Amino acid sequence: MYRVAWHTCNTHPRHITTVTEVPRLEAPEQRFANQPSHVREVSDQLQRAGILKISLQFPDRDSEYLNQLLMSLHKYHGHQLPITHSATRGWFWDVRPNSTNFQAGKHQARSETMCEFPWHTDCSYEDLPPRYFALHVLQHDRFGGGTLSVLNVDRLSELLSTSTHSSLSQPEYRIRIPLEFIKEPTKSHIVGSVMTTSSDHQTALMRFREDILTPMTARASTALDEIKALLKREEVHSHFVMHFTSDDLPKGSIIIMDNRRWLHARNDIKDPERHLRRVRWDAIPFDSTFKSVHKKM
Repeated sequence: MYRVAWHTCNTHPRHITTVTEVPRLEAPEQRFANQPSHVREVSDQLQRAGILKISLQFPDRDSEYLNQLLMSLHKYHGHQLPITHSATRGWFWDVRPNSTNFQAGKHQARSETMCEFPWHTDCSYEDLPPRYFALHVLQHDRFGGGTLSVLNVDRLSELLSTSTHSSLSQPEYRIRIPLEFIKEPTKSHIVGSVMTTSSDHQTALMRFREDILTPMTARASTALDEIKALLKREEVHSHFVMHFTSDDLPKGSIIIMDNRRWLHARNDIKDPERHLRRVRWDAIPFDSTFKSVHKKM
C-alpha cells in the first residue's frame, strides 16, 4: 500500500498556500516506481496541483526510483523522456557546491555554488523548456541553509496589470543561454515570450530568469520591471511564497514541480555537503497551442 497525504480539500495550486498543503506520497520500496496505481497518482497530482513531495522509505543513493518513475510516466502517461543538461551531461545533474570539478567542463553552473539563486524557472533558455523537474535530496543542508522557496505563477499573474500581461506574452525578449548549458556552439540565445496560458486558457504559465533576460522593446522593458518589482514586494512573500526548509525536505525526499506553473528560488547554502540530484523532463512548446497528449494508465 502507499499513502497520499491530503491537507486541503482543493488541490488547485492557487489554493495551496502552506507547505503542509502540498500533496505528498510515500514510496515504501523502489518497485513502486513501476506500480500502476502509484505512477497514476503521481501523474494525477502533477496535472492537478503541479507540485508533489515524495518520501522514499528506503536508501536510494543512485536515484533509481526516480529514474524508473520517469520511464513509467513516459510509457503510461505520455511524458516526454528527460532532457540532457548540456553537451556533456545526461539526464541527471548533481546540485552541490563545487569549486573545481564542474559538470559542464570549464564553466561553473550557478547550482554548483553556495550562493543564493533568485526566482526562476528551469531551462527558460530552451526552445522547448521542460514541463517538469524533480529534486532528489541525497543530503539536506544540516546548518539551516539551502531553503527552497516556491511561488505559484497563477497567483503572481493575478497581481499583474493587463498591459503587462499582454507585453509578457509577446516574443520580445532575448533569452541568453548560460555558457554551461550551451549544446550547439553557434547558438547562444533564443527569442521568445515570458508568459503564456495553458491550452484551456485557464492557467498562467511562465519562463523566467532575470539575469539572462533582455527586453527588446520599450513595452517589454516596462513589463519586466513590473514583474521584478512584484517579486520583491513583502506582501507577495508573506501571502504567496512557500518555503521548504531541510525539515520539510530531509534526506530521502523528492520534490517534483511543474516548471511553468511554479517559480522557485534558493537562499544561500551553509552546508558544503548539501547534495541534490536534479532531472528535467517533458519538454514541450511554450505556447497556448499545445494540446495535452498525456495518457491514462
